[in-house]
Amino acid sequence: MNWFFLTVGYSGLSPKAPGTAGTLAALPLGVAILLYFGPQTLFLATILITIIAIKAIDKHESIVHEHDDSRIVIDELVGMWFALSIAPGIGFDLSTLMRWNNGIAIQIVLNFIFFRIYDIKKPSIIGRIDREAKGGLGVMGDDIIAGFAAGISTAIVWQIILQSGLID
Repeated sequence: MNWFFLTVGYSGLSPKAPGTAGTLAALPLGVAILLYFGPQTLFLATILITIIAIKAIDKHESIVHEHDDSRIVIDELVGMWFALSIAPGIGFDLSTLMRWNNGIAIQIVLNFIFFRIYDIKKPSIIGRIDREAKGGLGVMGDDIIAGFAAGISTAIVWQIILQSGLID
């Protein structure tokens, strides 16, 4: 069960781009929670998963003596879910899910793109946390900050789109 959790349903075992595979595996589940329970529930669930994951990663690292195993992608789930939960305007229901002019799909895509950019490039404090923090907090920390940065970036871009009149 622990390996299933840490690899997000074994998506981290993908031979190519396990981080992207983990993010893609996390996305539909995060959107489903957002759809049925709202952003507050997604945010709180993400905090709970973060706490559990830090302890699980610490335990895994004490056994294998390897920091930040690329197969562990629960950190990508947490980052993606934080991004989804803080970006504005992603409150929706089933009747509006497929309407492009409400911005839901655009914001989900923007969150994914921004999160992957920040997670891969690791600018500023994201890279510093990745390099200097140890254990489960080190594995999770950079993705937590990348998720918040992605949510904020999505909010800014979404406001620019709304102000420009591209979406009515």
